[in-house]
Amino acid sequence: MTIEVKAPTFPESVADGTIATWHKQPGEPVARDELIVDIETDKVVLEVVALSDGTIKEIHKQEGDTVLSEEVIGLFEEGTASAQPASAASVAPAQAPTPAPSAQTVEPLPAAAAPLTGSTPVAAAPASSAVERPAAVNPAAHKMIQEQGLNAGGIEPTGKGGRITKEDVINHVKGSAGASSESLHTSSAGRLEKRVPMTRLRQTIAKRLLEAQQQAAMLTTYNEVNMQPIMNLRATYKAQFEKAHGIKLGFMSFFVKAATEALKRFPSVNASIDGSDIVYHGYQDIGVAVSTERGLVVPILRDTDSLGLSDIEKTIVSFGERARDGKLGLEDMKGGTFTISNGGVFGSLMSTPILNPPQTAIMGMHKIQERPMAVNGEVKILPMMYLALSYDHRMIDGKEAVQFLVTIKDLLEDPARMLLDV
Repeated sequence: MTIEVKAPTFPESVADGTIATWHKQPGEPVARDELIVDIETDKVVLEVVALSDGTIKEIHKQEGDTVLSEEVIGLFEEGTASAQPASAASVAPAQAPTPAPSAQTVEPLPAAAAPLTGSTPVAAAPASSAVERPAAVNPAAHKMIQEQGLNAGGIEPTGKGGRITKEDVINHVKGSAGASSESLHTSSAGRLEKRVPMTRLRQTIAKRLLEAQQQAAMLTTYNEVNMQPIMNLRATYKAQFEKAHGIKLGFMSFFVKAATEALKRFPSVNASIDGSDIVYHGYQDIGVAVSTERGLVVPILRDTDSLGLSDIEKTIVSFGERARDGKLGLEDMKGGTFTISNGGVFGSLMSTPILNPPQTAIMGMHKIQERPMAVNGEVKILPMMYLALSYDHRMIDGKEAVQFLVTIKDLLEDPARMLLDV
């Protein structure tokens, strides 16, 4: 039986999608629940899987084509794959309903985006296809061969006297890597370069960050916090905490709890701007920026006021694992009233975070570094961290922003205050 393969039903916030990758082609067998095609949206990539065994009969939308919600993108021939002729086999799913969040994924890097390094296997011809090494290689070609780590014996020469030219090297890499002539070329200096279209996720990130800078009166205030009290608390209870909750006690949970308390005291920092209106939120949904190979994503911790430290740690670990596996869904990243970004995990000592619209503030954490500090007239070496709060000055006055950051500093340097709400 022939069934239409349709794009999933997109959420209201997603207008359309792009065919990212067909994992199966007409004639290839497919098993039930096997991935057939990835459809990329502005935030995530939705996976379409086969609902039964069968084969792909036709593909109506090619990679790079734009598709609408529930649009037909191909035909699927249902039935036992082995019973289908190779020419008529078909791999796609039947009408794919909206995938569950677990079936959604941040868009994977296309194969064409892989760097051209000396260890790239596609650039080296297999021994079985190698031709006899030519007698000579042009200097420009020789330099390119060394830069790319290629095997000159596998490159077919077209130059005079059987010499390998620079064009021969470029054509060899194009043929091996399957790159198009539009994406692979040489620079004005004669060095190999690859041009890869920006993914929709990366385009969306760029667009939103640029809009944040253009449309908000963004300002940043800084402070520093002594991390010794938190580090002492972790050292004292980390074993008991892990035994009781099955999760390690990290720093992020303390920052989320401190930010939650500060947001309750300064509601304007937890608000958002909607046109000419100010929306004050009666809850705290804190986004935690997660960096992946595919780009920056910000999953949301919901109702952080009701979450314990263990709940926060477990959710953050789950976000990290799902982000690496490409399994974060649209619902995981929808909304949010405040964002925390931790550049310290990469060694950043100081930065200026950019707002995540329509939120009015974002806090940046940084590297913990021992520094000499004056304490009661004495110099002590303490583990210090710089904090940065970027905020929309249209909504938040400088006084509120500074007091908000000082509140977080006070709560972290005396964690008992979070328990006593003082």
